[in-house]
Amino acid sequence: MRAVQDSMDVLNGKWKISIITSICCYGTRRFSDILNDIEGISNRMLSKELKELEINQLVKRTVLDTQPITVRYELTEHGNTLQTIISNLTDWGIVHRKKIVGK
Repeated sequence: MRAVQDSMDVLNGKWKISIITSICCYGTRRFSDILNDIEGISNRMLSKELKELEINQLVKRTVLDTQPITVRYELTEHGNTLQTIISNLTDWGIVHRKKIVGK
């Protein structure tokens, strides 16, 4: 039970799984890309959640020396270990939707 609780403490909240999924699906994302991928998230909340994911070493933030400055997000090596979980959640979600909605 402790291991599950540790996992949930890192991934808790409404947005973290969606943020990780966005980055996981495309490899590298800009802030605005993630914002467009996730319906309903505010700039402030996305910024907060990305910082927490960085603290937990799941997401790497890179500032590029461009004009204007570009910030890029990608999963760390540790964050990439979540790809199996994201894939399993996707598969389960498809099956669940078919069962419940019939689509």
